[in-house]
Amino acid sequence: MSVTGALYRKYRPQAFAEVRDQDHIVTVLEGAIKKGEIPHALLFSGTRGTGKTTLARIFAKAIGTTDLDIYEIDAASNRGIDDVRELKEAVHTMPYESKQKVYIIDEVHMLTKEAFNALLKTLEEPPAHVVFILATTEEEKLLDTILSRCQVFRMHSPSRAVLVEVVTDIAKKEGFTLSPDAADLIAMAADGSFRDALGVTQKVIMASGDTIGTADEVVAIIGAPKTSTMLALLTALHEKNREAALTAIQDVVSANADMKLFMRLLLEHVRAVMLVRNLPTHKETILHSFGTEARAKIEEYSAGVSLINSRLLLRLLQASELMSRSPIPHAPLEIAIIDVTEN
Repeated sequence: MSVTGALYRKYRPQAFAEVRDQDHIVTVLEGAIKKGEIPHALLFSGTRGTGKTTLARIFAKAIGTTDLDIYEIDAASNRGIDDVRELKEAVHTMPYESKQKVYIIDEVHMLTKEAFNALLKTLEEPPAHVVFILATTEEEKLLDTILSRCQVFRMHSPSRAVLVEVVTDIAKKEGFTLSPDAADLIAMAADGSFRDALGVTQKVIMASGDTIGTADEVVAIIGAPKTSTMLALLTALHEKNREAALTAIQDVVSANADMKLFMRLLLEHVRAVMLVRNLPTHKETILHSFGTEARAKIEEYSAGVSLINSRLLLRLLQASELMSRSPIPHAPLEIAIIDVTEN
């Protein structure tokens, strides 16, 4: 099966109505346009892959600016004082065919201190025909004087449920079906990024031998553990079987799986057991994103006496925090399992 072009480019939103999970920003921008109150400087802040530059382009088009009068600048590679001086000279020229020129400056936090100061003067007194849209993943690095001259919009990272919906819909448009647990794995691995979610989806579509994407196909691409290994560990914890639990971890290490992602998946499964046990009326919602086999195991282990409880979850959360600082990433998890399986 073939996919033409990058999915995140192919399905990039082209209008406000297509933007997902940013209603708090879209409503304000649409209102400003209707009233004819266009800010001369806006700042879109948010984590990578949330659609900052996409929303900037949509806003530019919505105020009637054509492609010829939209200028995109990557501050990561044009970050010096000379680059900003060129920009300061250019803003004074009139638009070619629009009422306004729009300058989109991406990763604006990468500008040098001197460049920031030069940009500040331009933001203070911009020509009437110019609108600046700044975008950043690190708002805290911007000068307060820059922030005070912009209308600041903080973008939400898309929820896991929204990412599941997006990748499922776009896969379908490509003539491909993602199983629910495969879509959920993609959403988890994307960690709040539309771009990353569609990147993984594209790899799954290209690598699959048919038109159906399974969880194991996603696992092979993102470096997650196999579903069978995760369930083997869950069973070992339920049965307080230390040797089987440690063996499952060794299997993950031997497969060169992403240990951070593995830990997140383990936390998800253990948390689900605890919640189903204590919140049975919400069982369907809690189990919605799990595959058939995992759902059955979680339901079974939540019903009887089990080592899988709040104490275990807390111990695993502690191990997760230590994992990123450990020279042996899986060691904190091994220690946690040995601790909780002590007689």
